[in-house]
Amino acid sequence: MTNRFDSAPVGEPSFEPRFGRVLTAMATPFLPSGKVNYSVAEQLASHLANHGTDTLVVCGTTGESPSLTWDEEYELFKVVQQAVKGKAQVMAGTGSNSTKEAIEATQKAAHLGLDGSLQVVPYYNKPPQAGLYSHFRAIAQAVPDLPIMLYNVPGRTSCNLLPETVVKLADIPNIVAIKEASGNLDQVSEISRCAPANFEIYSGDDSLTLPMLSVGAVGVVSVASHLVGDELQKMVQAFEAGQNKVAAALHLKLLPLYKALFATSSPIPLKVALALQGWAVGNCRLPLCEGSPELEQTMKTTLIKLGLIQQV
Repeated sequence: MTNRFDSAPVGEPSFEPRFGRVLTAMATPFLPSGKVNYSVAEQLASHLANHGTDTLVVCGTTGESPSLTWDEEYELFKVVQQAVKGKAQVMAGTGSNSTKEAIEATQKAAHLGLDGSLQVVPYYNKPPQAGLYSHFRAIAQAVPDLPIMLYNVPGRTSCNLLPETVVKLADIPNIVAIKEASGNLDQVSEISRCAPANFEIYSGDDSLTLPMLSVGAVGVVSVASHLVGDELQKMVQAFEAGQNKVAAALHLKLLPLYKALFATSSPIPLKVALALQGWAVGNCRLPLCEGSPELEQTMKTTLIKLGLIQQV
């Protein structure tokens, strides 16, 4: 059995990833009233596209998709698409634990001419692997011209998409990538070993980006890239160029930030960090809540040490 490393010269990637190296799971800004702040969303999207982000993933976990309406999500897709036109790609988070709903939302997003769709593993109903395969196949067949990225995050869905199912799904032409957030490097390695060489694996955890690159991942769907997108690009590019010590140094430098951003349920810490930088992103919608004073102090200390805000 061949794998994605067999034909790749040392220090060179085997192919250029469809979605780039750094994808930002974009936060959704809210007004004090609780409504979506589309104006700040537009500004934030443009800023991210100018600072290391290749693709913006809109209405994923970090975008608080569980507490957004489909109409709000569709409007966000349009706003972000316009804001980053020509500068970055846009991927729509249109997954659901209802196959019918996921198909309808994905078809609607596809009509906008977006660059891809993120499809989370169905949550709560815990389908078996056969059901997961049929779910994703049905969505892919409903939008045959739209590239799809699978999203495996069992810590949130209570359902793990196993490597053998991923490999079967990778045979479907428009299922082209996976965001792997299981935290299991053996599982990532198995996908890398068995999936087609042009099937893209992305880390779903900032802190595991570098380890996952070493077993075949091509990049990261990141939260930290809101704050250090340029540095993340440098880290991934350094690894791809065979500059492993440079990549490792950047990874270790950013590790405290990764940990701080997941000190409690994401994206609560991220919104605290963005507010400290002056972004009017508002608080998270219930049932998520605002950050505690202790979290704000931890985040402030972390950002100061990395030079991301000034000490006052």
